[in-house]
Amino acid sequence: MAEVGCFLSSEEHGPQFLLATARQAEQAGFRSVLISDHFHPWTNRQGESPFVWSVIGAIAAATELRVTTGVTCPTIRTHPAIIAQAAATSQLLLGGRFSFGVGSGEALNEHITGSRWPPADLRLEMLEEAVAVIRELWQGGMVNHHGPHYTVENARIFSLPERPPPILVSGFGPKAVALAAKIGDGFVNTSPDADALRSFDEQGGRGVKVAAMKVCWDRDEAAARKLAFDLWPTTGVPGELSQELPTPAHFEQASSVVTEDMVASKIVCGPDPERHVEMISRYIDAGYDEVYVSQVGDDQVGYFEFFNRELRPRLGL
Repeated sequence: MAEVGCFLSSEEHGPQFLLATARQAEQAGFRSVLISDHFHPWTNRQGESPFVWSVIGAIAAATELRVTTGVTCPTIRTHPAIIAQAAATSQLLLGGRFSFGVGSGEALNEHITGSRWPPADLRLEMLEEAVAVIRELWQGGMVNHHGPHYTVENARIFSLPERPPPILVSGFGPKAVALAAKIGDGFVNTSPDADALRSFDEQGGRGVKVAAMKVCWDRDEAAARKLAFDLWPTTGVPGELSQELPTPAHFEQASSVVTEDMVASKIVCGPDPERHVEMISRYIDAGYDEVYVSQVGDDQVGYFEFFNRELRPRLGL
């Protein structure tokens, strides 16, 4: 049976709120959290973007939860050698309960150092090399690497866990799915796309398959729809724009043509448990092993109570 966990949105919430939510999720019976890694939120209205590695350290100290990044881009904003050290430390602090989700990133977060934002094929090439560098550093010896995209000289990570974290690779198109199957210890996506999972398997993919999704529970469906539209109009931004737009202001411009109905068609809104169950089940039926649900807005405790009262029995969890 698939596991349902809690998705922590670093775009919506500050570090103290995220830590409090992780504690509340554990108290509500959840065993795992997925946490997003952003430098910018998607829109100014979302308004947050704490440094994920600090938040992971706090969660490790305060809970017994399993933690997965959903996902980190280890290619441009932060050199893969630094990310390798951060992930190794997180695995130590979490006592082996860390999974390292990676992806090729978005200009929104990665352009900030002034580096060129490369085309998609090159981003995947960079991700493959970055993952190789990270795994080599996790072996514990002195590393010298002079590749097409990264240089590492006389680098050794001394604080290493007995078992390195699995690297779960995000894939949203055929080439990315193929790369995930080639280099990943698992797969991450946000769509209940059984074809993508089948392609991952057919190309030799292995490991856990992880999905992230959003809901907006409220006793008042109209209020839930309004909140989801207010915070996540970017849900309706089409195609590759999510990877290419550089600032929250650009996402606000792109989502100016998005309607409340468009957002509500993708984010389950309101108090009807059957609609929530139907959406979560779509991900489970597609073949995901772990489904992480983000409750839009501040009422996390209300959603956890609703989940335990109405959804957990219906889902057979």
